[in-house]
Amino acid sequence: MSLEKPSGRSTTMRLVLTLDAKRAQSLERLLAACNRSDCSSHGALTLERLAYMLLEDAALIVTRPGSWEGVNMSQVLESHGYLLR
Repeated sequence: MSLEKPSGRSTTMRLVLTLDAKRAQSLERLLAACNRSDCSSHGALTLERLAYMLLEDAALIVTRPGSWEGVNMSQVLESHGYLLR
């Protein structure tokens, strides 16, 4: 994984992930299952949209504490040993 931080006047970051074939295949299956339904908040799900949505929800832990998205992401992080209290 690599992260390019903003430089100059830019306010965006670029994140590059490298996944092994097995993990990529599992994610493709997950995306296919998610896209069987027309009822979603972000439209058809791609790997890029999934990553963005999850990072966006993780940021809500800080920007909107108590939001269901932030609380759920906090629980995911805590289940991996990252205690946020």
